[in-house]
Amino acid sequence: MNDIESVARYMHEHELTLVTAESCTAGLIAARLVDVHGAGDILDCAYVAYSATAKQGCLDVKESTIESFGLTSEEVSMEMAHGAIARSQANVAIANTGIAESVPDGPPEGTQCFAWVFKGKNGVGRVFSKTHVFHGTRNEVRAASADFALLEMVRLHQGLRGEPPHNERPAATGGEWDILPNWG
Repeated sequence: MNDIESVARYMHEHELTLVTAESCTAGLIAARLVDVHGAGDILDCAYVAYSATAKQGCLDVKESTIESFGLTSEEVSMEMAHGAIARSQANVAIANTGIAESVPDGPPEGTQCFAWVFKGKNGVGRVFSKTHVFHGTRNEVRAASADFALLEMVRLHQGLRGEPPHNERPAATGGEWDILPNWG
């Protein structure tokens, strides 16, 4: 059994239904799940919002958030995830925004920003975000990002069920981290 089949099995076992809000991965997170039998029970819908205008119009990302933090930011990914789950019957949302190739004055090539929103039975949810830099070609970065988003969703959900996820920020030299805002 491969990793994505394991993710799908976990989602079935824990009654997780996903909505995605994807930019750099352009629907690849959802497509990974659709490769597995029974995806209709675990995937509600997927939004591909590539441009700033689409993120604002389809997912309610605020222009001020984009201006303050940039398109490749955890703040934008969190607003994308909130916008997606608000429009869906899903109980978990994954959002991704990033760059697969270098851009002038932009973040490092391969920088990907993710957000996960888990909606509890009482409607209250938890939000997680993470930035990770992947290496490889454009499509290798996108593929690694999609797989990472799904595998990390499982890890975070396991933490919500009892084992707290690792939430320490690394030294100022960079790295990755979870942000657990007081939400709900």
